[in-house]
Amino acid sequence: LTVSDLVSSLVGLRDLSMPLTGVVGLSRFTTTSAAPARVPHPPLILAAGGALLDLTDDERELFAFLREVAAAAGCKTVMRVAGGWVRDKLLGRRCYDIDVALDNMTGLAFANAIRSVLEARGEDLLHIGVIQANPEQSKHLETVAINLRGFSIDLVNLRSEEYSSESRIPSGVRFGSALSDAARRDLTINSLFYNLQTDALEDMTGRALADLAARRIDTPLEPLETLLDDPLRVLRAIRFGARFDYEIAPRLRAAMMDPGVQAQLCSKISRERVLRELAAMIDAAGAAPVRAFRLIHALRLHEAIFLAQQALVPRAP
Repeated sequence: LTVSDLVSSLVGLRDLSMPLTGVVGLSRFTTTSAAPARVPHPPLILAAGGALLDLTDDERELFAFLREVAAAAGCKTVMRVAGGWVRDKLLGRRCYDIDVALDNMTGLAFANAIRSVLEARGEDLLHIGVIQANPEQSKHLETVAINLRGFSIDLVNLRSEEYSSESRIPSGVRFGSALSDAARRDLTINSLFYNLQTDALEDMTGRALADLAARRIDTPLEPLETLLDDPLRVLRAIRFGARFDYEIAPRLRAAMMDPGVQAQLCSKISRERVLRELAAMIDAAGAAPVRAFRLIHALRLHEAIFLAQQALVPRAP
């Protein structure tokens, strides 16, 4: 699959009312020569990412301001827009929620740098909301939330996580690279980055763009490893598969039906978190509850999700 074919496939996924325009620089794409052993495909870096994402004037202004802040503060950090915003832009969907990942500083430090620039200009001071780390609620690192230029922005540093077999709470969380951050994400389609410094679209897994073009739900690492690390990802795979009407990759389907994964879903995930995911399947923006519940039935997950305690009791032979 060539890069041109890949982009053409992505264009076909867009809403007809929001065509891709200004695609340039594809001949300048590069790939790395090797990838760490845990990620089987080399990263794919596409130049002129802003054109591929069809940035609006408001988005360009916002990103230019963030670069200005980094320069004014003397920050050496690399800023990347991560996850859902990148995915949605490639699909031609407007998105006003932006996650910015920083490679070597905390979100709070960068938010204070933004506040300093605004103060120097005599503009309204920025309100900074700090969301403390809460692994039980899928918040493994402190996140800083701000509203800026009409966008809701979360600032967080890139991270790498390690899990124990007894809990979905990471046993170790530390500053990581873009590659390690992409690898620990739930799904490939949620692992894309837009690099604000280089204007590059970064597929660090080497598979996210292909999966998006193929309308496929899959995991960056081996599915069984990914789901055992955090069984909540079973529900997230269902939610995104239903929302976009994407096929769940056969290897991921097999892992989702694995008895060990379903047992971990019952024992490691709180009922509150299960209910939150179910609620998102039903009434979140773009939700497709009928497709979601059909997937739950087809994957034989109803007992693990709705009858957790009964599912833990071994059946008689």
